[in-house]
Amino acid sequence: MILAFQSRFRPGRPNNMQIAATIIDLAWAWGITGAVTAAAFLTIGMGRIDEDARGAWIFRPLIAPGVMLLWPLVLWRWWVLETGRDDWQLRHAPPRRVHGRLWLAFAILVPLIFATALAVRQDWPAGIEPQRLDGGQG
Repeated sequence: MILAFQSRFRPGRPNNMQIAATIIDLAWAWGITGAVTAAAFLTIGMGRIDEDARGAWIFRPLIAPGVMLLWPLVLWRWWVLETGRDDWQLRHAPPRRVHGRLWLAFAILVPLIFATALAVRQDWPAGIEPQRLDGGQG
């Protein structure tokens, strides 16, 4: 997989198959790294950073796909909690500060998106009559 990544590159402009193969190789690498991270975090790290998760093994396979996809965030959060750099009192302060601005942006953007969609929608072709499709008749 990863070794094939290096052999596919030749001098010059890569073709579409080389680009597709590279994307697939990167997805494989992301998945393998995520699987290793998930295995380590769900067996070792989960019990160390969350007291309520100690001894609770049933739910861990349920969150494994999410940990595999979000492995950089999981590793960063695990490091923050392990090193004691987390200030739990201020954890939700930044999102709360932005709620008002996001609400205002959504209040403006959502109607604007709908109005734009209505303005640029395509009309039905003029020379074509709609036809009724009947189920069993052929």
